[in-house]
Amino acid sequence: MILEQINHANDIKNIDPADYGLLAEEIRAFILEKISRTGGHLASNLGVVELTMALHLAFDLPEDKLIWDVGHQSYTHKILTGRREEFESIRTFRGLSGFPNRRESDCDAFNTGHSSTSISAGLGLAEARDRKGEDFHVVSIIGDGALTGGMAFEALNNASRLKSNFIIVLNDNNMSIAENIGGVSRALTNLRTAPQYNDLKVNVTQVLSQIPGIGDQLVDKISRTKSSIKQLVIPGMLFEDMDLTYLGPVDGYDIPAMVRILEEAKRLNRAVLVHVITKKGKGYLPAEHYPEHFHGVGTFDVATGKSPAKKAPTYTDVFAKVFLGMAEKNPDIVAVTAAMPEGTGLKHFAKRYPDRYYDVGIAEQHAVTFAAGLAAGGLKPYFCVYSSFLQRGFDQVIHDVCIQKLPVTFCLDRSGIVGSDGETHQGIFDLSFLSMIPGMTVMAPKSCYELADMLRFSVNFDGPLAIRYPRGTALAAMKEHRPPIVYGKAEWMYRESDIVLLAVGSMVETAVSVREKLKEDGFSVSLVNARFVSPVDEEMLAEAAENHTLLVTLEENVARGGFGEHVGALCAGKYGGLTVLNIAIPDCYVEHGSVGLLKKELGLDVDSVYAKICQSLNEINEKDLDQS
Repeated sequence: MILEQINHANDIKNIDPADYGLLAEEIRAFILEKISRTGGHLASNLGVVELTMALHLAFDLPEDKLIWDVGHQSYTHKILTGRREEFESIRTFRGLSGFPNRRESDCDAFNTGHSSTSISAGLGLAEARDRKGEDFHVVSIIGDGALTGGMAFEALNNASRLKSNFIIVLNDNNMSIAENIGGVSRALTNLRTAPQYNDLKVNVTQVLSQIPGIGDQLVDKISRTKSSIKQLVIPGMLFEDMDLTYLGPVDGYDIPAMVRILEEAKRLNRAVLVHVITKKGKGYLPAEHYPEHFHGVGTFDVATGKSPAKKAPTYTDVFAKVFLGMAEKNPDIVAVTAAMPEGTGLKHFAKRYPDRYYDVGIAEQHAVTFAAGLAAGGLKPYFCVYSSFLQRGFDQVIHDVCIQKLPVTFCLDRSGIVGSDGETHQGIFDLSFLSMIPGMTVMAPKSCYELADMLRFSVNFDGPLAIRYPRGTALAAMKEHRPPIVYGKAEWMYRESDIVLLAVGSMVETAVSVREKLKEDGFSVSLVNARFVSPVDEEMLAEAAENHTLLVTLEENVARGGFGEHVGALCAGKYGGLTVLNIAIPDCYVEHGSVGLLKKELGLDVDSVYAKICQSLNEINEKDLDQS
């Protein structure tokens, strides 16, 4: 195999160009084989095999810096930089990350995981290079879908001022995760349909340059004139109107052509955008036909493209079904998503109510304020978004929603530990950053039934509201514990004494098992389902303090600023006989791995929680003995 000849960065330069096509086939087969067993981002990686090869041929790593926007298309890059033997471990605990990671390889120039960041990061690296007098190339690779993010345009605006080489490779496959929408997509479509522009530009430039005495001055004058040849061929061309040199479009599967255009880009002392046309899922028909399904996929059969049948509905499935029912009864309900219709459960809603569905592209900040505007106009908007992506709209949540007390509901999918996507995708900060905002109500269901009840509660709630729920199979248990939702009120599931477990959302299931273990030891144990993280049920806390000595909070969120910290602050100085033990995620970034394994590592599994409670009880007993 040719692939076996590549064991270190730059080894691809030793491959015979006649074998590039075969190497691309081997890389695709390798990725398919591995990802079919481990799961991962498939379609995006299959689409950029040749593009990645061309980048590695044109640049020297790690001296030159490649920055992959989002980074879910970096598998070929990992393979070409000496990580093929480790690839089996991708997205597993302490194995390879599914995204670029500087700790993993010096060929990963910048950690990425969220969209629209690569141009900003690359521009910073280029500026640092120039100030330090260093000599290397910086290349930011960004997808057309990521250009819907405002941050990308903020960076493009600044890149035009650069007086040294900086290369932006636009990987244009007409997809983000779902199909691209909006004006940026249309502009790129127009560029794709006019490849004759570059041929004309080159030919005219060559002819003018040959005019004795004045040719060079004419070329220079034309290049500095806004109404130059490009406006005659492609009026209002997006990138050159932003003072960026535009090269392309080039076929993303023609390696020699891409290498030539990248070499041309390297020679220019300014920001250059290289426009490359690719196809998501290239080389694997199921992924080509259904790129959204094969964006992030679990295990599947390579021969058929089929994944194992789901055994039970996920929380996303429950949301989708209940939300459709709500929308049938209330025509003011509208849905907003940031390029994630399938991931957030809005796909069926979009088909049934296309005029009430808004996909704004990868633009979470805009999505929040757009939803605020919808609410100000009298509609009932639901912004459906992954927990870690809402972080990008934090200012807008405060400024545009909460200050105005607008009834926007945030449906936070993938909250808590999400597993194999790792640090950039763990939804472990939302309880902290949302509950600190005055006027924001935050809820978390313990089961599929409670998620349904909270969604129905939200319809008539007149204010900002966030409902956070985890990734994966929805818990279909504890149906007997289903009292009506009352604003700000927790649910007493068991009332006893001595110890009270106060759990948030997904941790209620853990608390039930911990309670059983403590009961076996002879303890009297109460269990409360918090339901509301903000506001905290202070009447419940007062009742808990009357006949319990230890209150244990459990949450799938970082400790700092989380539910337990709020509860501890409310209890401090008020209930002297009550000890509060907060069990939460340590204040750290959580790497990739299975959810069960990560919970054990973080001390959130049943045995770890039980051990911490026993230790706290021993400390209380020792303290009592010392005082007696």
